Amino acid sequence: MRLRRKPWAVAWLADHADLVITQDKAVSLKGQWQSIFAKEQPIHVEIGTGKGQFIIGMAKQYPETNFIGMEIQEGAVAVAARKADEDEDALPNLKFIYGDGAGVDTYFAAEEISKVFLNFSDPWPKTGHEKRRLTYASFLKSYQAVLPEAGELEFKTDNRGLFEYSLGSFANYGEAGARLKTDKLWLDMHNEDPANLETNVETEYEQKFKVKGPIYKFLGHFENK
Repeated sequence: MRLRRKPWAVAWLADHADLVITQDKAVSLKGQWQSIFAKEQPIHVEIGTGKGQFIIGMAKQYPETNFIGMEIQEGAVAVAARKADEDEDALPNLKFIYGDGAGVDTYFAAEEISKVFLNFSDPWPKTGHEKRRLTYASFLKSYQAVLPEAGELEFKTDNRGLFEYSLGSFANYGEAGARLKTDKLWLDMHNEDPANLETNVETEYEQKFKVKGPIYKFLGHFENK
């Protein structure tokens, strides 16, 4: 969902360049991301962070992990980052990238991050738009390129069509002698697994749509064949 233009966003982002990393700077930080965090810790990345509720919640819940939220929309990344900046808790383990998530290996070196989150990604339902889906094979290849073996991919959606497509994409993936192995599937995570909800951090979208139908979730990891 595209947000309306935020007139204040350009100036705010320029004044908070330490929190919101521009695309050009992100490219230059490849292999050096630990240098911009207060502590050297595992890095988890959310691609398409929206208004930031998930990534901020994760940073608060897991201070022993560094988090990066990637977002292509100027208004969305500005809203998310300002929310983090104004939070009552200091969040030294959280940064944002204002840039395109088409190839995360553009920004990160091999094994530089340990987990990728895809939350309620655009389903791009038209067949001709298949290559734009964040679970398409070329995207999976870029995730594999920056994750270590056993590096995790977590995917949540309320779109059944996208979920079914993605499961097929995951199952058929095989690049450079690796595969994406399923660790666990949820077909209705808010009703079938109450224990999982104790640590589940919701996105704004999830919070709104969980009452309208099931939320599907995949957790898997890359491993050598």
